[in-house]
Amino acid sequence: MSQSTESVRDSQRSRDRKKVKNLRYFVLGWLLVAGLLNYLDRSAVSIAAPEMIKELGLTKTDIGLLGTVFSWTYAFFQLPAGYLIDKFGPKKMYFIAVALWSVASSLMAFGHSMVHFLAFRVLLGIGESPNSPNSSKITTQWFPREERGQASGIWDSGSKWGSAVAPPVLTLLMLAFGWRGMFIVIGILGLIVAIAFYMFYKAPEEAKNLSEEEYRHILAGRDKTDVPAANIPWLSFFKYRQTWGMMLGFFTSIWIWNIFITFLPLFLQDTLGVSIGKTGWVAAIPYLAAAIAGIYGGRITLMLVRRGGKSAMGSKRLVLVAAAILTGILLVIVPFMHSLTGAIVVLCLALGFIAIIQSQSWAMTSDIVPDTHAARFGSIMNFGGYFGGALAPVITGIVVDRTGSYTPSFILAGIIAALGALFFGLMVSKPIDVKERATA
Repeated sequence: MSQSTESVRDSQRSRDRKKVKNLRYFVLGWLLVAGLLNYLDRSAVSIAAPEMIKELGLTKTDIGLLGTVFSWTYAFFQLPAGYLIDKFGPKKMYFIAVALWSVASSLMAFGHSMVHFLAFRVLLGIGESPNSPNSSKITTQWFPREERGQASGIWDSGSKWGSAVAPPVLTLLMLAFGWRGMFIVIGILGLIVAIAFYMFYKAPEEAKNLSEEEYRHILAGRDKTDVPAANIPWLSFFKYRQTWGMMLGFFTSIWIWNIFITFLPLFLQDTLGVSIGKTGWVAAIPYLAAAIAGIYGGRITLMLVRRGGKSAMGSKRLVLVAAAILTGILLVIVPFMHSLTGAIVVLCLALGFIAIIQSQSWAMTSDIVPDTHAARFGSIMNFGGYFGGALAPVITGIVVDRTGSYTPSFILAGIIAALGALFFGLMVSKPIDVKERATA
């Protein structure tokens, strides 16, 4: 495209734009909804688990296997997801992803054997795989660099709000319509969201109601790199220690998160004596704490940049290391809390720090590589996290079936969480010089 043509388009955009203040935060609302819906669908099996076990004779190992199969599928499809987002754009991929995972959720209502459920969880993993790298890509388009930590904290909190809303909402749906009807309702909801997003979402360059002032603010915080993303093969990222540091560090948080997503309701019922009717409300509390913590974790990194004089990457790295250490300590304490109140307090703190680790990991991807590579690098990080973290549900299920206790799994999770501090602290100390690599 010629410079004169681009100037004409800039001029046209300037004339067309209406004065809408902070439109980028309305866009962030779409990402928040996607994350919420994503985890509403993902958490449905943990809510349906007691009834599925009772009706179909499944075991806790079977339930854990459903979580593991989903996670491995989700992990492997991260790699093509990042490429497809960069190639076709986040708008199309958002629509395709949400529609596909909504269909997969509805199909669970028609399953009658583990073969059926495993197939539907594979389809769910494929559909959900583009969600986080897609949100990361949209964040780089709509937010300047220094605001991305906070923005990532907000959209990533959708997964926590979803996990918080899921237990009470899905429990009510299950009591009203049965566990099969519950899956159908959330599938229909997802299809509505997918269609609405495709109809109304616009990129900054196309958004007529984006004010010129905000548009310039967004542009000022973008990369000035002129290296085409297509010149950098995604396999080349595996040669850098920063890539492995982010993959391993993210793995530690996903290992823990997968345990709670799959087993928190059962843990509350089996260990702390919470009834099925109350489980949804009690299980929501730690996820609410995680949602709030994820948002404020982003605010902490922004404050460290503006008031503490740290770089965007340095502030996130400091927060990641501290959160990983504290998570490890808290998880070891969980199985020794014998009162419901004490256990919930510790779980709230632990999941809060996990939320901070996840949101700031996503935010730091665009500090490590240029914006043009953010989706594919983020998908590699997410691949590593879920590839290893996929083992958590099935290992936890096996341990609980054989020992009758969740204590060994929590202690192991605490050790893994603490290792995250080493991965983030020692392996992710500076950005990858992608431009130099491309020139070479």
